[in-house]
Amino acid sequence: DMAVANPIQAQNLTDAYTAVRAASGALCATLTPEDCNLQAMPDTSPLKWHLAHTTWFFETFVLAEFVPGYQPLNPVYAVLFNSYYNGVGEQFPRPERSVLSRPTLDEVMEYRHAVDAEVVALLNASTDTQVEARVELGLHHEAQHQELMLTDIKYSLFQNPLLPAYRERDVATGEAVALSFIDCAGGQLETGYAGDGFCFDNELPRHTEYVAPFRMANRLVTNGEFMAFVADDGYRNPEHWLADGWATVQEHDWRQPFYWGNVDGQWLEYTLNGLQPLDESAPLSHVSYFEAQAYASWAGKRLPTEAEWESVAQAISPVGSANFVDADRLHPAAAQGDSVLQLFGDCWEWTQSAYLPYPGYQPLAGAVGEYNGKFMSGQMVLRGGSCMSQAFHIRSSYRNFFYAPDRWQCSGIRLAADA
Repeated sequence: DMAVANPIQAQNLTDAYTAVRAASGALCATLTPEDCNLQAMPDTSPLKWHLAHTTWFFETFVLAEFVPGYQPLNPVYAVLFNSYYNGVGEQFPRPERSVLSRPTLDEVMEYRHAVDAEVVALLNASTDTQVEARVELGLHHEAQHQELMLTDIKYSLFQNPLLPAYRERDVATGEAVALSFIDCAGGQLETGYAGDGFCFDNELPRHTEYVAPFRMANRLVTNGEFMAFVADDGYRNPEHWLADGWATVQEHDWRQPFYWGNVDGQWLEYTLNGLQPLDESAPLSHVSYFEAQAYASWAGKRLPTEAEWESVAQAISPVGSANFVDADRLHPAAAQGDSVLQLFGDCWEWTQSAYLPYPGYQPLAGAVGEYNGKFMSGQMVLRGGSCMSQAFHIRSSYRNFFYAPDRWQCSGIRLAADA
């Protein structure tokens, strides 16, 4: 089972650690070693590398820091499996991770088990709250990589003309509720993390933002709604596109969302469950910020700001009926119910907010401070998690961020408008 419902609040940290780490291995259970070494573009990584890198994280930032005299299992792993922590040392070039046929997948799993045994021993022996805080950071880091494992293998398998499924599963569909807009009062709103549990440094400090009255869509844009944009030559008309977006469309000859295809007049969509007829009621997914912005403009609307999005999401619990990875669909589901739907799970939602530090932001000290702060340039904020996110990992204040052309993530569109 790939689900990790909410391990960190539900049980002691040792059990949580074991559950989260096991979930990573479970994501590879149906795959071959060849599958686990695929890397179809520099932005993706082989699943074997994800398994090793998340282990290196615990070895470097937990064991090496808190176990006196700790000796790394293999010093070369520090170069092979360091992602971007310049404060730790050099890194193997990211675009070339698929050339690392060694260590083998079996050896990486042995590395995981060895580090796991050491971390569990440390947790059982330690009363140091710093150790617990660092392990908890590592578990949320691993949850991020679990989502990347799914989006990366989806991208890589899609390059194969055989269009192999990650797994064979029938995913039930339903009708989506009608699109409507909910009036939101705005005002002087508190935004940022307010609880006493875990959060990333980029969610702090909590601060006040003025938000003008606005309207927010009750659900995500559906495939069927986006088909109308495609049919209206949305990808051939520069009128609604940002200049950088139009240049991207021209350069890459985009004509539809990434995983869509048209065979004999029928729209199909590649999913982790294989090639399927396009479900018009399901949320549109795997679109870039540029596509989201152009569609919103075409529809006479706009994207929400991250403060607007968070002000609505603060009143809604992220767990419950949300379509996260533990729902085991691995694909967005049609919106059903009333009030504001799909704020959590299904698709990451592009906002029109640039990824920048909050007023008074301070990154963590040391190399772990490289986690978020150094990426605050040229990216856009997404909110809410997706059908590939772990439920325990998502909060109303959680800020994800990607570059505007990126569409290999499970990202969709929620419309907003001025009041």
